[in-house]
Amino acid sequence: MEMAALICLSTCPDATSADRIATALVEERLAACVNVLPGVRSTYRWQGQIQRDDEVLLVIKTTDDRLAALRERLTALHPYELPELIAVEAASGLPAYLDWIATETRAP
Repeated sequence: MEMAALICLSTCPDATSADRIATALVEERLAACVNVLPGVRSTYRWQGQIQRDDEVLLVIKTTDDRLAALRERLTALHPYELPELIAVEAASGLPAYLDWIATETRAP
């Protein structure tokens, strides 16, 4: 049975926390790859106030069967009180790359 590949998005307050989270997720096989994109400017409402912050975006590649464990680990590692985690299913992709995601996120 083929596992769905997921693209998960999360923002971090700085490069240090982003790199720490990215490394842990890949080392623990919860993600096959995490892209770390600096220079994100976020505007959002938090506790009734409009906030604007410079953040670092994580683009996390994983599978649907690893999402629950990834969610738990991200929450434990993240410095935010309420970390962003949004997962979208990849509709399609290069089959060999999708297979690689599945292989690299297989639980040990």
